[in-house]
Amino acid sequence: MAAEKDAALAAAPSDAPTIFDKIIKKEIPAKVVFEDDKVLAFRDISPQAPTHIVIIPKVRDGLTGLSKAEEKHCEILGKLLYTAKLVAKQEGLDDGFRVVINDGPSGCQSVYHIHIHLIGGRQMNWPPG
Repeated sequence: MAAEKDAALAAAPSDAPTIFDKIIKKEIPAKVVFEDDKVLAFRDISPQAPTHIVIIPKVRDGLTGLSKAEEKHCEILGKLLYTAKLVAKQEGLDDGFRVVINDGPSGCQSVYHIHIHLIGGRQMNWPPG
């Protein structure tokens, strides 16, 4: 957890390509579990549960984090959540799952390209953080 916090505190929003842009362009390998023309879902390289999948839009369009969302982003935000539902079903998470969006340094966001974490395969705890 400390490494994740340190990465988030060191990260900063930028127009430069992110690691997710490189995954989209297939410059960095990823274990893709779902892909269509709008979104890409792949297994997290540092899973926090038996199932931990990251879901990203293929086009950032200024949407570096949820706090940067504008009305023009409503469609892609809905698509990300619907994709989380589809992937959860595909992964057999019938007993439930958690969807997480980290935003900003205090929210532990380390990649400034909006993304959803789909986490499941074990009992979640509350409070989460």
